[in-house]
Amino acid sequence: MEKLDGKTLDLTHENINALKALFPEVITEGKIDFDKLKLVLGDEIDTNNERYEFTWHGKAQSLKLAQTPSTGTLLPDKESSKNWDTTENLYIEGDNLEVLKLLQKSYFGKVKMIYIDPPYNTGNDFVYKDDFRDNVKNYKELTKQITKSNTEINGRFHTDWLNMMYSRLKLSRNLLKDDGVIFISIDDTEAFNLKKICDEIFGENNFIGMFIVNSSPSAIDYGHIAKTNDYALFYAKDISETKTNILPEKEKEFKYSDAKGEFNIYPLYNGNVAFNPETRPNLFYPFYLNPNNKLDENFYEIGLENREGWIEVFPVISRKDGIQRVWRWGKEKAKQGLNDEIVGYKTDSGEYRVVQKTRLTGKVIRSLQLDNEISTRRGTAEVEGIFNRKIFPFPKPVELIKRFISISTESDDIILDFFSGSATSAHAVMQLNSEDNGNRKFILIQLPEVTDEKSEAYKAGFKNICEIGKERIRRAGDKIVEDTGKSDLDIGFKVFKLDSSNVKIWDPNIENLEDNLFELQENIKEDRTREDLLFEILLKIGIPLTTPIEEVNINGKVIYNVGFGAVLLCLENEISLEIVHEIIKLKPEDFDTKVIFKETGFLDDSVKTNAIQTLKKNGITDVRSV
Repeated sequence: MEKLDGKTLDLTHENINALKALFPEVITEGKIDFDKLKLVLGDEIDTNNERYEFTWHGKAQSLKLAQTPSTGTLLPDKESSKNWDTTENLYIEGDNLEVLKLLQKSYFGKVKMIYIDPPYNTGNDFVYKDDFRDNVKNYKELTKQITKSNTEINGRFHTDWLNMMYSRLKLSRNLLKDDGVIFISIDDTEAFNLKKICDEIFGENNFIGMFIVNSSPSAIDYGHIAKTNDYALFYAKDISETKTNILPEKEKEFKYSDAKGEFNIYPLYNGNVAFNPETRPNLFYPFYLNPNNKLDENFYEIGLENREGWIEVFPVISRKDGIQRVWRWGKEKAKQGLNDEIVGYKTDSGEYRVVQKTRLTGKVIRSLQLDNEISTRRGTAEVEGIFNRKIFPFPKPVELIKRFISISTESDDIILDFFSGSATSAHAVMQLNSEDNGNRKFILIQLPEVTDEKSEAYKAGFKNICEIGKERIRRAGDKIVEDTGKSDLDIGFKVFKLDSSNVKIWDPNIENLEDNLFELQENIKEDRTREDLLFEILLKIGIPLTTPIEEVNINGKVIYNVGFGAVLLCLENEISLEIVHEIIKLKPEDFDTKVIFKETGFLDDSVKTNAIQTLKKNGITDVRSV
């Protein structure tokens, strides 16, 4: 029986394995021969001492910290949750660095969109002080004291902020799907430093753009300038995989109609100056237009072969820059759309063109986000409307995050926010789902920063930010259901809290940690429950926290049926063969299952041996212990 290890995903180990798979010839006695690797990579190795790079004190340590496995776990908190048994949403209280580590196995490559609104490092906001030795212990100490601002008199004002962001962004990238994206709100204090580290982590080629967000329409006077805007950086994990949606325009009007419905027209030539006959020769060819055959009162017949009396039509030469344009469609696609989705057209000046019918009810998102719906004032009013008082400073408005979610996700995607603040992201997900019948899920992570005793939040009974966020989700969800009448919306959330492992003795440097997660029953802390242990195991084997779990009771003993038989666990004492036979009955027919017992849970060694053999005879070969 194989014993489970208690580690989160070891990123260094994963990277080494990837190198070994790509370049087996550089492996010598199990180690990577760096000199051989350099030979294999050839000219791609930069050996110059002087090169373009962005660095700061502590950067290497920050990277190392991101790659160090976590020693913690996430404890379920059903009392603080809403609709625990049915919801697929998560709210996690804890230091986001440690939580991101804990999510690596279960959510690796599963998140479609990340939005974060991190501390802007203005000198008044708190910057997380990470501890390489034991960040869980450090987190518990921090949350019991008043947090301190990262003031400009600090000699490492920018350095501390960069170290905080670098490790967290590094980990978050792993959670994105290949076609996933990330949006990061920021102001001009760190905007350009943030872009540099994002260029490094996500790749310069995966930078999609920077939004200018009209956060303060009435402007904030800073003496020499009155600021009206913040920024939001937009990156893809892999730009070649990324697809975005258009933003709906509810009041859009159409000028034309045909049998398929209403439409407008759009020139078929490509407006991108980088696309020309030299760079895209396959997109430069003539159409032929029949001036004597109108398809209707507005449009003309076109073809790809020249006929007598037909007019040759090439893409335009721009009057603005003199560059010859090319088409947006190649010939094969054009053949399929001839006189259907692409048609001939005569301009008011008498020029013949080829145009595309567009039935889009929206538009591509603009880099300038200027309307008042996305201002901080609107966000403040939204939170004030929920709580009937101003209890949270400068919250992001629902509309801004809703737009980002709209253009980057489909109906069943996961959205992650690991600086969740007042939980605007959860509000935006629920609101958007109510509008387009989606089933998007959110994962929110927030440090339980204490509220100031003089603040309105504290006076209202909220001792930390997490209490504000959870209550906002409860109230906002109920209000959405009340306003829409859609009772099938997922407005719940499961709460988990970062804590130390359920095991008393935990030292990640012990060599035999892989062989034994829980050696003895006495190693499990007295104040922890079987459910606490259950969710730690699920995290360590890579099962999402919202996976359905059924409790099967056999004469007072509980078998956990996770994911309709994907994993079957019995963490009881005095396990008998009766339990084993019940587990066999729960085995699904169409896929393999994993069975996990507590190492010391069997009545005796004979029962344990018989259990393993019985399971194998019934097709269950993946049997583990904790």
